[in-house]
Amino acid sequence: MAQRVFTQPFCVAGAIIEKNGKILLVKESGEKRADAGKWNQPGGWIDVGEDPLVAVKREVAEETGYEFTPTHIVGIYSLVRDDLTQIYGGDTPHAIKIIYTGTLSDKPVRELESDVSSVEGFTQDQIEKMGAALRDVDIIQEVKDYYAGQRFPLDIINHTIQK
Repeated sequence: MAQRVFTQPFCVAGAIIEKNGKILLVKESGEKRADAGKWNQPGGWIDVGEDPLVAVKREVAEETGYEFTPTHIVGIYSLVRDDLTQIYGGDTPHAIKIIYTGTLSDKPVRELESDVSSVEGFTQDQIEKMGAALRDVDIIQEVKDYYAGQRFPLDIINHTIQK
């Protein structure tokens, strides 16, 4: 994996996924990670050159074990994590998050990655009350936007590699 630095904004592909009437969240693991033990939407960094649509499929599979088929984009969110500035030597993480929604396969297709300890479903009300148990506070707005029916077509993002 490439070294991650926080001197500039970075891009994340994530998903708000409803299953059995609840939103799936993943619990972060890893003793040395700043957000260990917190709940997050499935997602992660978009690798350099990677199509964001491919990235969200990969990240959801890694973090939930299920194959993900994106159907829409819920929104694009900008999150500045001032709370982590001291942890990262004075650099402030600033993520631009493309949040998708879609469907999951009926059965898991792989094991969870080691940076996730569990996957659970939560109601909107439960998520809104999680506070500091959430990795990113914007998850509350993402879920509100999802339940408000906010949807954008996948083709609003055009991925191009110039050779």
